Amino acid sequence: MAGHEERVIEQVAKQLFIGGEWRDPASGATFKVEDPSTGSVLCEIANAGTEDAFAALDAAVQAQPTWAKHAPRERGEILRRAYELLMQRQDDLALLMTLEMGKPLPEAKGEIAYAADFLRWFSEEAVRIEGGFSTSPNGQARFLIMQQPVGPSMLVTPWNFPMAMGTRKIGPAIAAGCTAILKPAQQTPLSALALAGILREAGVPDGVLSVLPTTDAGSVTEPLLRDGRIRKMSFTGSTGVGRKLLEQSADQVLRTSMELGGNAPFLVFDDADLDAAVEGAMQAKMRNIGEACTAANRIYAQSGIASEFARRLSERMGALRVGRGTEEGVQVGPLIDAKAREKVQHLVDDAVGRGAKVMVGGGPDDGAGYFYKPTVLSDVPQESELSDTEIFGPVAPVITFETEEEALADANDTEYGLVSYVYTSDLNRAFRVSENLETGMVGLNQGIVSNPAAPFGGVKHSGLGREGGRVGIDEFLETKYIGIGGVD
Repeated sequence: MAGHEERVIEQVAKQLFIGGEWRDPASGATFKVEDPSTGSVLCEIANAGTEDAFAALDAAVQAQPTWAKHAPRERGEILRRAYELLMQRQDDLALLMTLEMGKPLPEAKGEIAYAADFLRWFSEEAVRIEGGFSTSPNGQARFLIMQQPVGPSMLVTPWNFPMAMGTRKIGPAIAAGCTAILKPAQQTPLSALALAGILREAGVPDGVLSVLPTTDAGSVTEPLLRDGRIRKMSFTGSTGVGRKLLEQSADQVLRTSMELGGNAPFLVFDDADLDAAVEGAMQAKMRNIGEACTAANRIYAQSGIASEFARRLSERMGALRVGRGTEEGVQVGPLIDAKAREKVQHLVDDAVGRGAKVMVGGGPDDGAGYFYKPTVLSDVPQESELSDTEIFGPVAPVITFETEEEALADANDTEYGLVSYVYTSDLNRAFRVSENLETGMVGLNQGIVSNPAAPFGGVKHSGLGREGGRVGIDEFLETKYIGIGGVD
């Protein structure tokens, strides 16, 4: 590694963060963090186990009563200071992220700003936790409604947005007055540890936040979920893992938020602005190298423009520069690991075997890391595996449709329902299609929907609850009703 890269890695603590302290794991175990662009080892960090998890839980439970009584303004000011620190250190934090998960530096810098905005948003929401007071219908009682923190929370985040998914969960938890234990993905623990250090510096009290990197997620999460003292589970990741966590959370009837898999349809109608639709498809498909639950997974183009749309998209995809994310001008970094690249290749081979045509790309890119060429497939049969499998890579399948009814039926023919995208210049169609798409979010003539000020989440097997927006803090609050009698 170059000197600056080494210094950025060295600045991050490599221990567990428990009860406001950096600690070695009880077992003394460590694990290696890999650079996916080279396959080389960046560093070794502490590997948490069950004993460490209970130490973090003890700290969270002990800190919860005092933290719940902390003034909302003080909680908000802590988050605001953390926002400012993230922005001040944006360049180094972006480099750290690029080294551990591969995305190009400009995109990593964008994620740091996006992550920081969750802290800023929830710093403002901390002082807007509201209740209510009213008279009973018969006039003989009064209703007092208040909102209180749900309590110690377990937060589990993925590797694809390692900083933003952390702040999207930690921000509302802290704003609401909840203590939290964060288990980051084993591929990207460095961003989470850097975030823990920043929050500590910003003034988060001891015990309010713990961070437990581990290679054995089950040994950390399941014992805590079944313990009875954790009261909230928030998870972002695959639907398969989410189902297991829901089962474990059911034992203690925990409040849960689940942001799970996606299979986003991207609908382009004949009357769409084709230039805008291609630009939107590039954003929706290639954000984070396609490794995003919001990525356009199935692109449906109406027959009148399908051929031209696929041609223009192929030109744009084929012009993208692939390489190590730290190199200037690189637009597409590596996939997270060899398994991810093998999955993408299998899906491409299956589609081609069923009659799809490779317009650009179609295979791994040269290099020591886990690179894959930006790919466009045309004439993709609906029965291809990638039609109902989250690709999580830089592959854009273009499927032709004839009618609006056909497009809606195909778009909704999935167990997932996170986000969909629609490009049309017909206002009536825009509302009609948006209302009939079975997803929690719709990008109407835009290729990016994520925003800290908007509620993020899906329906069906894409999850439960919402993150961000004015409702994001509600996931960490319980509503209490006090009935007041004897009022004349």
